Amino acid sequence: MLKSTLLKAAQAGSDVIRNYFNGEFKISFKSGGINDLVTEADHASEKAIFSVIQEDYPEHFILSEESGAIIMDSEYKWIIDPIDGTINFANGIPLCCVSIGLEKNGEMIMGAVYAPMLNEFYFAQKGFGASLNDKKIAVSNKTEVIHGCFVTGFPYTYLDAPNGPLQVFERFIRKGIPVRRLGSAAIDLCWVAAGRFDGFYEHKLNAWDSAAGFLLVQEAGGKVTDFKGDDYSPYQPHILATNGKLHDEMLEWVNDQRQ
Repeated sequence: MLKSTLLKAAQAGSDVIRNYFNGEFKISFKSGGINDLVTEADHASEKAIFSVIQEDYPEHFILSEESGAIIMDSEYKWIIDPIDGTINFANGIPLCCVSIGLEKNGEMIMGAVYAPMLNEFYFAQKGFGASLNDKKIAVSNKTEVIHGCFVTGFPYTYLDAPNGPLQVFERFIRKGIPVRRLGSAAIDLCWVAAGRFDGFYEHKLNAWDSAAGFLLVQEAGGKVTDFKGDDYSPYQPHILATNGKLHDEMLEWVNDQRQ
């Protein structure tokens, strides 16, 4: 029943996104930066997702981008981004999605990402693989970074730290390595899982950005770590997700250790 609820919740949120897309809606701003938006549709999608989950599992913990934490004494936690790629959505760009991850006792066990304007519904369950529209997916087979195609994102606020997002991006671009910027971390991760990208890195994510997507990459045969190469947790900011075959080399590139 957990899977059924997850899929219904992702569908409910995506129905809202589709109904609002290219229409008129209110836009407000968060405190994270001049373009850190939230729309009327974000709240409506979140409400629809909550309704499905809380009808089936009213005792479960929920962590969502717009409402924060609804703390319950439960071994299950739903981690929700009602619209990942809000700026894309607000500008009529169809690269946006619902992302929902489900944890049990701190371990991600299921994830769903639905990009309704692309008609792409991704699902993963721990130990059972990953799928796109019910067809199994797998990561790419590239073995060298120089021949790869990658994707990244940039935070709204830049930390004054060495080896930041622009420095890493420049390192790849100056070597002629293609790096894209789609504006949705959840879709970035799904496209790594589907073998379209060979890797994704980002310096500053929240749990709802990556909870579903990182499980998709792992279940599609890829590898996900932090920038040190340690096991990934969605509760820390740095992520490197690759096909696994070029992961160690990517760590060197990201950390400016490439000779």
